[in-house]
Amino acid sequence: MFMELYPWHWLVLGMLLMIAEIFVPSFTIFWFGLGALGVGGLLWAIPSMSLTLQLLLWTIFSALLTAFWFLVMKPRMVDKTRAGMSREALLGEVGQVIREPDGERRGLVRFSKPLLGADEWTFICDDTVHIGDRVQIRDVSGNTLVVALKTTK
Repeated sequence: MFMELYPWHWLVLGMLLMIAEIFVPSFTIFWFGLGALGVGGLLWAIPSMSLTLQLLLWTIFSALLTAFWFLVMKPRMVDKTRAGMSREALLGEVGQVIREPDGERRGLVRFSKPLLGADEWTFICDDTVHIGDRVQIRDVSGNTLVVALKTTK
């Protein structure tokens, strides 16, 4: 049995697979659909391509696109800002003093990872702190952190 696929077959298959992603939210089927679109585009440019080569290219495109997504793009899209964290999730975080409190002026603390979108925060502290001291969040008061000197144990 001889079967011939035209570019529009691949384009329709690609669109159907990409639409199927709406109903199966794994974000894997999408890449198979994109691979089919790629084969459809190549078949349009090279109409004499054999069915075996078309299926091989679809497999290769789909595998490469899926691997690219899961190994390269998805890890880079992780939200590292901790935006939207609750107050309780902030408690206990440790940062380093970069400006001492002075009278009415509040101190400034820097965290290694951004908290709620910023890596530097103003703070108030009952302890005497100096630049370079490590402090730990005890409470949040508006836009200011209430911290205590971190004791090493």
